[in-house]
Formats: sequence, C-alpha cells, structure tokens
Amino acid sequence: MKCVICHGDEIKVTDVKEEFPVRNDIVYIAIKVLVCKTCGERYYDRRTVQFLEEVEGRLVKTNTKLKEVGKVLMYEAGASL
Repeated sequence: MKCVICHGDEIKVTDVKEEFPVRNDIVYIAIKVLVCKTCGERYYDRRTVQFLEEVEGRLVKTNTKLKEVGKVLMYEAGASL
C-alpha cells in the first residue's frame, strides 16, 4: 500500500489517540490504525470508524465516567497572579 498523500510505502499499524470535544472537556480514545511513517496520514477501516462514532455518541448523550489525566487552564490577559 502506498500513501495517497506522499506516496511513501512505510505504512504501519500504530497506536494513536483520537480527540473528541465533549462540552468543555476533551476526551482521548486510544485506537490502532494504519499510519504513514513519512507524512503521518491516518487510514481508518470501517469497523474503527463505526466504533469511534458509537463512542462519540455515548459520550455526548450520557454522563460516562472518565479517567481524569490532567487539566487545561487558561490565562486571561490582565488577570492578577
């Protein structure tokens, strides 16, 4: 298989994290997909896309228990420290 973007031929199954915004949070979902090692293009099979769609639907509709792995903070200009 050749990459459709860079035409490289080094495409390997790789662990990646897909990012989904849910309300004010970002949820990462770990999956394995084919990734071009030259340019980073990702290739998703139908089963993986269906899985991601199902998980996204559950995250949006329910109050799914998630593991907190950090925080994102925002500095507002003019705020006192």
